[in-house]
Amino acid sequence: MIDWSRVNELKSEIGENDFTEVAEMFLEEVEEVIDRLRTASVASELEKDLHSLKSSALNLGFSRFATLCAEGESIAAAGKDVTLGPIIDCYIASKADFATGAPA
Repeated sequence: MIDWSRVNELKSEIGENDFTEVAEMFLEEVEEVIDRLRTASVASELEKDLHSLKSSALNLGFSRFATLCAEGESIAAAGKDVTLGPIIDCYIASKADFATGAPA
């Protein structure tokens, strides 16, 4: 669910303090976008939101969430309805996994 090697790589690149700030900003942004997704009615906005989430998720190591966002982005781009439940559920599970920290 979490690509811990990416998490560690990012921590190494920007330092622990900046990593904490980046992670907090990411989580806040995702929460805002998910709230917006729950009421999204315009497919083009949904596609853009999922693209943004995918990119941020990949950067922070939320690999499964990023994959689901990419799939949803493709579906929205095709003008089809995106089932958001699994994407949101994956984010919630990924966030919980991330909060536990990297495995030993």
